[in-house]
Parts: sequence; C-alpha cells; structure tokens
Amino acid sequence: MFILIFLFLLLNSPPLVSTIIHPKCFWRMKQNNDKQGDLLTGCIFFLLSVQGPVEKDYFNNILNRNIPTENNKFPLALTFSMDEVNRNPDLLPNMSLVFQWPKGGCRSVSSLYSFMPLSEENQYKPPNYECKEEIMCIMILTGPSWETSVMIGTLLEPYRSGQILQLTFGPFQNMLSDHDKFPYLYQMAPKDTALPLAMVSLMLHFNWNWIGLAISDSDQGTQFLSHLRTEMEKHKFCFAFVSIIPVNKHLYMSRAEVYYNQIITSSANVVIIYGDTDSTLAVSFRKWESLGIQRIWMTTSQWDVTTSKRDSTVGSSHGTLSFAHHHSEISGFKAFVQTLNPLKYTDEYLARLGWMNFNCEVSASKCKTLKNCSSNASLQWLMGQTFDMAFSEDSYDIYNAVYTAANAVHEMLLQHVDYGNNMFADIKKGHTHCRMLPLFQLHSFLRKTHFTTPVGEKVNMNQRQNLQAEYDIFQIWNFPKGFGFKVKIGEFSPYFPKGHQLHLYDDVIEWSIGSRQMPPSVCSADCGPGTKKFLREGSAACCFDCILCPENEVSNETNVEKCVRCPEEQYANREHNQCIHKAVIFLNYKDPLGMSLASLALCFSAFTVLVLGVFVKHHDTPIVKANNRNLSYILLISLMFCFLCSLLFIGQPNSATCILQQITFGVAFTVAVSTVLAKTVTVLLAFIVTAPGRMRFFIVSRTPNYIIVICTLIQVILCAIWLLVSPPFIDTDAHSEHGQIIIVCNKGSVTAFYCVLVYHGFLALGSFTVAFLARNLPDKFNEAKFLTFSMLLFCSVWVTFLPVYHGTKGKVMVVVEVFSILSSSAGLLGCIFIPKCYIILFRPERNSLPKLREKTSY
Repeated sequence: MFILIFLFLLLNSPPLVSTIIHPKCFWRMKQNNDKQGDLLTGCIFFLLSVQGPVEKDYFNNILNRNIPTENNKFPLALTFSMDEVNRNPDLLPNMSLVFQWPKGGCRSVSSLYSFMPLSEENQYKPPNYECKEEIMCIMILTGPSWETSVMIGTLLEPYRSGQILQLTFGPFQNMLSDHDKFPYLYQMAPKDTALPLAMVSLMLHFNWNWIGLAISDSDQGTQFLSHLRTEMEKHKFCFAFVSIIPVNKHLYMSRAEVYYNQIITSSANVVIIYGDTDSTLAVSFRKWESLGIQRIWMTTSQWDVTTSKRDSTVGSSHGTLSFAHHHSEISGFKAFVQTLNPLKYTDEYLARLGWMNFNCEVSASKCKTLKNCSSNASLQWLMGQTFDMAFSEDSYDIYNAVYTAANAVHEMLLQHVDYGNNMFADIKKGHTHCRMLPLFQLHSFLRKTHFTTPVGEKVNMNQRQNLQAEYDIFQIWNFPKGFGFKVKIGEFSPYFPKGHQLHLYDDVIEWSIGSRQMPPSVCSADCGPGTKKFLREGSAACCFDCILCPENEVSNETNVEKCVRCPEEQYANREHNQCIHKAVIFLNYKDPLGMSLASLALCFSAFTVLVLGVFVKHHDTPIVKANNRNLSYILLISLMFCFLCSLLFIGQPNSATCILQQITFGVAFTVAVSTVLAKTVTVLLAFIVTAPGRMRFFIVSRTPNYIIVICTLIQVILCAIWLLVSPPFIDTDAHSEHGQIIIVCNKGSVTAFYCVLVYHGFLALGSFTVAFLARNLPDKFNEAKFLTFSMLLFCSVWVTFLPVYHGTKGKVMVVVEVFSILSSSAGLLGCIFIPKCYIILFRPERNSLPKLREKTSY
C-alpha cells in the first residue's frame, strides 16, 4: 500500500527527494530523441599535450561544435577531467592536456569510419585538428562501444609508425585484451570477474534460487554464463531458462517468439540480463518490457541507459537491480559545466544527460514532498534546484584515462629523457607538422603506471595485476511521463571475508519497496523443519516436493535432503523438528497396574500364610494327616515364596533384583511343582501297595520326599550354569513405547531361561500324569483329582504364557510374567488347599476318620 501511495504522489506532484544518509538517490528525465534503429554508438577523442596553460575558451569551442545529445556527457566528463589535471601543479608542470573531438564524433559505429582521419580517403589529411609545433600527440581515446574500439584499433594497425596509443572506456571486453592483435590498446574498465559472485550473493540474501538468464551470443556472454553457473552450483541454485540471443538480426527475428515464451511461461521472478547494450539483446529487453512482463531484472550499470528509455506504467515492473563498479564521489561537476560559456540552458542540458544526483544526504530516512507543481513543469522545477550530474561508469573510465595519460607522461618527463630527436619524432603530413612522443617509450611507461586518483581510487595499468572490481547495487524504477528513480541499496566487495562481502541497506530497501523482503523467485517453496526434499524426477535440483520425515527422524533446518534419526534416548516430536528426551519408565508400584499386581501378590501371600496357619493349628486332624502333612507344609511355604518373588519384578530394576527375579522364580516353582509330584506319587503308592514288601518300604521310609530334594538340586544346577554363562542384567527398551525408555531386566541367556521353564514343564507334566493315573482310585484319602486339576491349570497358564510373552515388549512382558506367576501359584493354592480348608473350617464333622473312610468325595 505504501509503494502505491508513493507512486501516486510521484505522478501527481514534483519529484520527491530522498533523505537517506548513506546512499545516493537519482531522478531522471526522459529524452525523447531516442532512435530505435541507431543502437551502436561510439566516440573518438584525441588526447594532446601543449606547452603552457590552455586558453579559457578552448573547451567551449570544441563542445559548441556539436549539438547537445545524450553522448555529450563523454566530452563533458573529459573536459572536466582535463581541467582538474591542468589545475594540479604536481602533474605536468608547464604543460596542459587538451583533446580534439571530431565534429559528430559520437555517432553510430557504421558512420564513424567515414570521417576517421586514418581512413583511406583521409589518410593524408591531418587528424582533424591544427597541429602546431608545440602540440604533442599522446594517445587516442575510444568507446564506449567495443566495436568502436575494435574498428579504431584495426585502422591504427597499419599506422603503428604513427606511434599512437589507444585507451578505451566502456565495459571490459576480452577481445580487446588480446595483446597480439592490439599491442598498444589499454582498457580502463576493470574485469568483471567478481560480478557472478556478487549476483549470487544477492540471490542468497533474498533466497532466490530459480533464475532466468538472457545473454548475448558472444564470447563475453558465454564466459559470463560459465562463471555464473559455477557460482550458482556452489549454492545449488538453478536456471529456470537460459536464452542466448543471437547477434544476427535475421536469426534473432526468427526466434524472438521462442525467447518471449521462455520468459512468459517461466515461474522465475528474477531474470539476469547480460551482454552488449547495442545488440539484439537490448531489442529483446525493450520488447519484453513493452509487453508488460513483470520481472525483477538484474543487470549491470551499462544497461541503465537502456532502462531509462522505458516508459512504464505504475505497477508494471518490480524494478531493475543494477550492479555498478564502486567509485568514489566526484563533486563539483555542475559548477565546472556552468562556467563554460556560451553554453546555454545549462540546467536543462544537464537534466537531459541522464541520472541526476539531488544531494540527498540529510539526516532522516524519509521522503518529503517539495512545492506543488505539475509534471509538465518538472523541467522548470529542476532548473531551480541544486543538483550534480552523477558520473556514469563510462565517465569514470574517462576520468581515470585522463589521469593515466597525465601520470604516464609525467613519469616519462621525470626520467630526464633527452628532449632532442630521441624524445620527439617529427611526422610531416602535407604542410602540417606534429611532434609525437615516441611510442615505445610512452608504451613502456604507460604499462607500468599505477597511481591513486584524487578521489582515492587505485589505478594499475598492468593487466596482470588488475584489481577485482567492487560493486554498488542500485534499484531502478521507471514511471510514466518520463520519470525514473534510482536508489543505492547496497555494496559488494570481494576483498571482505566470505559471508561479509555483501552489505545491504535494509532501511533503504524497506523505504523503497515498502518491505525488507523482495518478491520470491523459487521453483518450489522451502521445505521447512520437519520435512525433507524429494526431488522430482527429470526436474532441476531446485524443483522438489516436501515430505514429512520418517518416524523418529527430524530436521530442524530448511531444504534438507535427509532427516536425522534421533538418538536411542530421544524421540521425534509430532512436528518432526526436534528430538525430545524419552521418559524413563518401569513397572512402578505407583502405576495402577504395578499397584494392582503388588496388591494381588501380597494378598495371595497373606492367604497362603492363613492356610498354613489353619493346617498347623489342625495338624492332628485326619484330613491334614491323610494328605501328607509335611508335604503340605512344604508346598504352602514354596507357594508363599512364589507369590512374594513376583514383587521382585515390580519397581526400578537393579543388578541384584534382576538376578533374584529369575533365580527365586526358578527355585521356588521347582520346589512347589516337585512337592506336588511327591504328593501324587505318594497317593499312587498308597493305593497300589496292599501287601508288605519293597513297595511298602518306600511309603514307610518316606522315600517320595527325596523327589523334592533331587528335583530342586537339578534346578539349582541349571540356575548356577545360567549365572556363570550369561546372567540377567539391567537393560533399556527404547522402541516398545513411543517417547519412553523402559528399564527392564534382560534375561541374559534366553536359552537358560527357557531351560528353566521347560524343566518346570517336565515336572508339571509328570505330576499331571501320575495324578491322572490315580484319578479313578477310591476317594478315601485320595486328592488325586485335585492335584490333576491343579496341574492342568498350571500347565495351561505357562503354555499360554509362551506365545503371549513373545508377542509383547517392554513393560508388558514383565506384567505377563508376573501375572503368570500369580495365576499359576493361585491355581495350585486354590485347587489343592481350598477344599481342605472348607472342610476344616466349615464342615468339621467330616474331618474325622470314619467320615474319611466313607466312600464320599470332598
């Protein structure tokens, strides 16, 4: 909303002046004399030195030869630079720098050749200036089009005897750095080796990873594509499309629609434009803009002129991001130009040269509206304001070229070279006479020249030691009625440590676009924490789907390709973006289940003690004597221990309880089951022995009682082996229950554990078999049916225990084992002793020898 209000005020009021402290802001007035067909433009200047000061009107006379046009900013920059050098007492004392500018010297490249002084029809004419005895020819300055420099360099090749060096301004071109083809040509512009890194750094800052690219089909464009691709691959950025625009116009026209469709169908919001501004790429760029394609265009400063020729509607574009070589500010240009006479309409003339700097370095980061006036009166308003023309990239090259020439000649003069015939060479052209500096000497000094300009910039003419360029980043908007706005939003320096090379002014970005966030340019939205990227088959690496991390895996960053599994002691939360420590649990007495089992164990133990007390109190009664009183006592005591041993399974395990759990369980149940076996054997022997003899001896000598000792001893041996081979130990179960770590007792040797259970099973099966054989004997003194039923119940419990135990994990396994212990023990207690206690306590009349001898059942 803020930006819309801002644009509305802009179109209905005079230009607003930014009051941003650090960066500069610029306004532009549109020029209406643009010719679409005249793309290739170039300028030629001859740099000269003369003895003594230059006349006051010298530069006026040269400038007034040409009608002011857009390219007049080059001779103006050249004039300003030479005036500054000439006023410097430390450079070229008693000498002055001047230049000759052929009439119409800035025009299309195709028309430059016709008036070149070294062309075939003009090769015997003087180079378009009056050559006097005191004038010394230094070098020729060409640009900004590289084709201009190539043309002049090629034309100068047959005339190297003329000893003319060539300096170029404009973007750096690899073609011109060929020293074999152009041995006496020097480029003032630095190489853009850091430009791809600067652009990728900006993409990284705004989280752009889906980028379109349009380049010229040239060596320069191909090299830029290679370097940019390398930098983008480091950060896994992707090209949405790459349009390589052919230079040939006919070939371009046949494919123009294809290039248009590439941009219009792409989801990339950011498009990089790189190439020559005087090529078919510029034609494409203007066409795309005129068709209303809304993109963030990322270009270099040389495209500022192209963007200034657009007349966009409000909201038709997200703006242009321009990378310009960082230069220190050069002030006083307007004051110098206004001293030139009789240059008319100075302010209007300056206003038509390009971007205007309104000196908006004030204290607050706000915008203020100046006095009301209509947009039609904007030029009149501009003429009354204080502004300087912002030096363009090419103007800075010209500024540095002038100082380079001055420093080279100055160093040459300081070497006390003979000023005779060795210093100057005479070249006669018809009736003219021009003294020229020797090429080999000036060339030698020029290539070694390195200095610092008055504004603090370092210049090194040794191409091998060229410093990498630093960049200022500008954002440009074009509005209706010829207005444009440009603001500096940041800087990039390759000399800073990695991660600190890019510096953006967040407050400026927020002021200019209403937010600190640029529009996104991604193929797929970021995969947030808790998800991972799933690449789409056949698509670029930037196009992916987001899927949730698998169970117990997390991701706490964006766009991860693999989730990280949580450690054993932790688990993933529901969002899968954090590992949480698991709660340590065990079968606790405080848990409802643990409390219930412990209560049952204590109740059954108390009931067993109660039954034992009943039997001890009535130990002389027939029913107690008839069922082997001593074996009943042993069985009751072992059952009590069986109930109590279940308490070892409840509570936090430790090394002692883990060992006691299984050993006590194994021995106590062995004693109980072997006692039942002894009782069944005694009953069987009592009914089948009717005459004195060896079998009767077994009953009288109480030999069945030894069954308990032998069976228990065998179980003790098995447990001892278990403890020696692999005893039980404390273990943790982190997988049975989500978000919990269960502390359990590991059995150690599972084989030993099952051997104990199998041994119990054999004893129970033997007891069941013997009791089953005695089930049909007379009921007098016979408890075989109760023993049979008790063993059947015991076997059923533990046979059921095995599959259930294997099907459970963690705390439930302990519960199953405790329940099996309690239920099997309670079955023995109930089936064997409850009927007897009933008779003893509630039917005492039947607890007599006559009644027991009757053929009745309990």
